[in-house]
Amino acid sequence: MTTIRYACLALSLAACMTSTPPSTPPVPAGESRTTENGVTWHTPYGRPTRPFSPAVQVGNVLFLAGQIGTSANAGGSVVPGGVKAETKQTMDNIKEVLEKSGSSLDRVVKCTVFMADMREWDAMNEVYTTYFPRNKPARSALGANGLALSARVEIECIAAVP
Repeated sequence: MTTIRYACLALSLAACMTSTPPSTPPVPAGESRTTENGVTWHTPYGRPTRPFSPAVQVGNVLFLAGQIGTSANAGGSVVPGGVKAETKQTMDNIKEVLEKSGSSLDRVVKCTVFMADMREWDAMNEVYTTYFPRNKPARSALGANGLALSARVEIECIAAVP
């Protein structure tokens, strides 16, 4: 029975990834999209300065790069205030990338949380759960031995695009 479920899940994902991508809205100024072979690279802040894309879309599935708690006001560093402040900024960053890429927090189906210190799990969850008041995405979490810019938390997501 389990094998059949996994086969059905694999077939569903394959069908989703090979389906015709939905039409996308016009690209706002300062943003760009590149589409090749049914894959769309969303760059909502213009050309990336680091070697990854903020979001990549295949069919109606959107894969977000890991986000950390940086903001324009933090001068390229993570926001001050510890794991709660970083989680809030991380989730705000995720929300913005999702919206600029044609999706939203209520369409997130999976998140992976990376934490510098798993003892901060409860504090991170206090903030994280406020961003998903109705349906919680599937989620994995793990401790990491160092995150970019000495962040306390990094979160990546997978979302559906209407």
